[in-house]
Amino acid sequence: MTDEPIRIVLADDHPVYRDGLAGLLSATTDLTVVGQAANGLQAVALAESLTPDVVVLDLNMPELNGVDAARRIVGTAPHTAVLILTMYDDDALVFQAIQAGARGYVLKSAEPVTVLAAIRSVAHGEAIFGAALAERLSAWFSAMPADRGPFVQLTPREHEALELIARGWGNPGIAQRMSVSPKTVRNLVSNIFSKLQVADRAEAIAKAREAGLGGN
Repeated sequence: MTDEPIRIVLADDHPVYRDGLAGLLSATTDLTVVGQAANGLQAVALAESLTPDVVVLDLNMPELNGVDAARRIVGTAPHTAVLILTMYDDDALVFQAIQAGARGYVLKSAEPVTVLAAIRSVAHGEAIFGAALAERLSAWFSAMPADRGPFVQLTPREHEALELIARGWGNPGIAQRMSVSPKTVRNLVSNIFSKLQVADRAEAIAKAREAGLGGN
């Protein structure tokens, strides 16, 4: 018996491109499109309701741009991987996408086989940014100061939540402080535990305080 296909939501405000990508995916045996969105808000809603394995996001979309949509999806559907598929070859946008939690950033000019491989890779937990982008990212990170603060693998929202956890705040208080739902806080905590490789809140607090978080 074969494995279940990778479930994908496509989000792009250009229906011709979106339909073309859906057609490309339909020709495979291991990838299936379970939903399509024409704007960022629809993408977030579909990610939450369908819990796909991957959401493929364009950057320039109405209602909510791709970076903000990625941030919301990562917060509300932490087990869904986000892949940015865009025409914009811009370092600042790549870094914004990474900070928002996207696992990949691929240009629309890439070969179809490259796009398919990127979708499969992010679905399996890998980070994909294309050869040229990866080279620039490596150079950028190498040029950064060594002291970038603790837990650079966390998104800004996850870092904020960890700071509050380290101060002893419970989930209800964190939700109120961050103006998010209790469900979003639970997802953030789950992401933090996974990224820090800790089993529970006590271990997360200990690791955060060792790094200097949680001080008054």
